[in-house]
This record gives sequence, structure tokens and C-alpha cells, in this order.
Amino acid sequence: MTARRNFKKQVRARAAKTGESYTSALRHFLPTPSGDVMSEARNPKSVRLAVAQTTVREDPRDVEALRESGGEVRALMREASAQGARIAHFPEGAICFPNKLVMSVDGPDAVGPADWDRCQWPVLQSELAAIAELARELRLWTVIPSVHRLTGPNRPHNSLYVISDGGEVVTRYDERLLSKTKVSYMYSPGVSPVTFEVDGVLFGCLLGMEIHYPELFAEYEKMDVDCVLLSTSGTPGNSTAQAQVQGHAAFNSYWVSLSGPAQDSVTAPTGIVAPNGDWLARCPADGSPSVAVVNLDDSSETATSALTYVRPWRRESRSGLYTEHQVSDPRSEDRTAAF
Repeated sequence: MTARRNFKKQVRARAAKTGESYTSALRHFLPTPSGDVMSEARNPKSVRLAVAQTTVREDPRDVEALRESGGEVRALMREASAQGARIAHFPEGAICFPNKLVMSVDGPDAVGPADWDRCQWPVLQSELAAIAELARELRLWTVIPSVHRLTGPNRPHNSLYVISDGGEVVTRYDERLLSKTKVSYMYSPGVSPVTFEVDGVLFGCLLGMEIHYPELFAEYEKMDVDCVLLSTSGTPGNSTAQAQVQGHAAFNSYWVSLSGPAQDSVTAPTGIVAPNGDWLARCPADGSPSVAVVNLDDSSETATSALTYVRPWRRESRSGLYTEHQVSDPRSEDRTAAF
């Protein structure tokens, strides 16, 4: 830790002396894979990300509510674009998060199998189509969760659509580790991780309660993602979950964008965590629909140590590094050996 503090002091001292930014000064100190000093000509990976918190509505039968949600998403897309974002990330249920009691054939007093004929599918699809068209107009990559209809009698997926800046759905992530209610009564689980790339930055996708499964975050680290986009409908209000998000970012040395409902923001606003585990930016904690916009820059002060030292070392230490240093010694093998 002392070495890292001294390293940062050296970078800041150069920045103060030359008038450079921290990022520019840093390029004189970081080694390249060949062991040389990083060239001034090197272009670090960087993309501007907006994370949104929206009003989550729970009745897919309510046409007016679906249209209000779609309008709110598009307003926040425009705000993100005005702040220079290249990609906008929205929460689970951004258009609608169907309530288990509203959907239940045994409801509204008991949870039972969901009746998906209750959903206003044409309205939902028209709102998503309008979002895709606006993404094309704004040249804004848009990550928007929604229910993905399958062929009957199969239940739909709980999904996250990735819409390109050309307005096309380029991939879709389906929630894999569902809650007991979701998998028992509502959705078909997904089967695989999903990644996509914007301006050289690689993103992974997670949904719902998958925040509680560290193996999913570790899986994306192995796939060399730079940022995980986690959309959820409720867990941000849990203080433990907030700490988990910071832990996932720090343990895996990548950014995590957490998007949740605006109504949860009073206790836990939506935001983005840096690879060192610090919150980079958060939406207002006032219950309002809003966006927070930051640059994901791999040469920034909050990222360089984690990406340059921590992540490579963890990978090396997990690759069998210690085997050649292990010894055969009776005092090692006898766990009752006294001092």
C-alpha cells in the first residue's frame, strides 16, 4: 500500500509541475506489456456512460402507465445524450415490472402461475420500438430491460435488450438466476452470459437478484469485460446489496453500473462504481427519475491501480503460480506440530 501511495504522489507531482492532467501525467509512469514506458500516443479505452433511475410501474394491463414509462425513458435518453453519453443504462422494469399478484391466476391475494395474456403486448412493443428509433436518432446505445415474449406455452424471459446507436437490437441478456417466485410462476430462465462492445469498451449484463451471485461477476472477469451493467427492480434499496456492488467492482477490478427504481433512491440511489470500489457518480437521492453520467476511462486515477496491478496479479496468482514454491516438510504436514 505504501508503494501505491508513493506511486500516486509521483504522478500528482508531475501533474502539478507540468500542468498536465493526472491521466496525461500517468502515461509517463505506466509500463506497457513489453516493459517500456507508456507512449504519449497510446489511446486509452474510454466511453461515456449514463445510468438511469426510473419510475417502475407494475401493471402491464395499464396502457397509460406503459406509455408514461416509455415517455420517461425517452426523456432520460435525451438528457443522457445532451450530457455527451454514448450509452444509456436503464433499470429492470423500466417499461413495466409485472407484479406477481397482478399476473397470478390465483391473485390478487395469492401467488400462482402468471397469465401473460393480461399483458398489453402491442403497447409494450410499440414503446420499445419508439425507444429503438430514438436510440438511432440520438446515436445512443441503449440498454433497456423488458419482458421478452416466447412461443406459447413457454413463459417469457426477463430480459435486457442491447440497442445499438443504429437503433438495432444487437443482443439480449436473459436473467439466469431467478428468484423462486420468478422461476416457479413467471419466467423461463436464460442460459448464458452476454457481452457487447462500445468504442472498444466491453460490457457484460446482469439482471434482478443476480447481484447476490459473485460467480456471475467472476465469470465476466474471466471474459475480460471492462464494465458490468446490472439492472434491478428493488435490491438497490438494501444496504447490503449496495456494499455487494462495491465489492463486486473491487474484487474483479472493473466498473459496475447499478440501475434501479427512482422510488428506491431516497435510501440507495442508482450509480456507477469504479474498479477500485469507490462510487464514481450517483443519481439524486430524492425519488426523481434522473441520470448520472461519467467517463469510463481505464487511465483515470480510480481505475489505473486496479487495472494495471490488482487484476493482473490476481489472474497470475490463480494460474498455478504457487505450485513451484510449495515444499515437502514434516513440520508443514503435521498440523499439530508445536511452536
